[in-house]
Amino acid sequence: MIHVMLCDDHALIRRGIRDTLSDAPDIEVVGEAADYGELRALMRGKACDVLVLDINMPGRSGLDVLHVLKDEGSSVKVLVVSMYPEDQYAIRSLRAGAFGYVNKGSDPQLIVQAVRTVAQGRKYVTPEIAQMLVESLTAPASENAHDKLSDRELQTLMLIASGKRLSDIAEALKLSPKTVSVYRARVLEKLALQNNAELTVYAIRNGIVGD
Repeated sequence: MIHVMLCDDHALIRRGIRDTLSDAPDIEVVGEAADYGELRALMRGKACDVLVLDINMPGRSGLDVLHVLKDEGSSVKVLVVSMYPEDQYAIRSLRAGAFGYVNKGSDPQLIVQAVRTVAQGRKYVTPEIAQMLVESLTAPASENAHDKLSDRELQTLMLIASGKRLSDIAEALKLSPKTVSVYRARVLEKLALQNNAELTVYAIRNGIVGD
């Protein structure tokens, strides 16, 4: 039996994933968490083989959680299930220690297949991600400007481009408005842009957010 924990701040999404996984005879969902704090408490009391983790959560993001688990030497296999496009977060997630990445808009059965794959200690990537990995190995050394952003800076860019105010972003990420302003300033500097409007245009043109 594969024991799975879910970590996503949206209860309806957790329920959908839980129901999908519970239909599989070899998978048991042993716990659910809405954020990093709940997840840590859950993991102290229960063991699991696979953690199904969202990227965009209040407080510590999914990428932050991946880095923590990697630094701790955790044996839990992490499958990232995210609403964000593969080309923005899949490779970042894999580099941070994830064993797989699935878009929330995918066929639900792909999540079942992915859980089974990562539980065996194998990486799960879609054909699209596999192609991206090949291209990242064979492409010239040049990169997009936003590839130089840290995980938190990229998250800030995506939220600004989605129309969120700095106060909203600070609340969502459980950071101070001043800290978010620092991230915004770093993003503007690294992308050589001047304001939020230019950030939004950049994000749309580069497929970071939808238009």
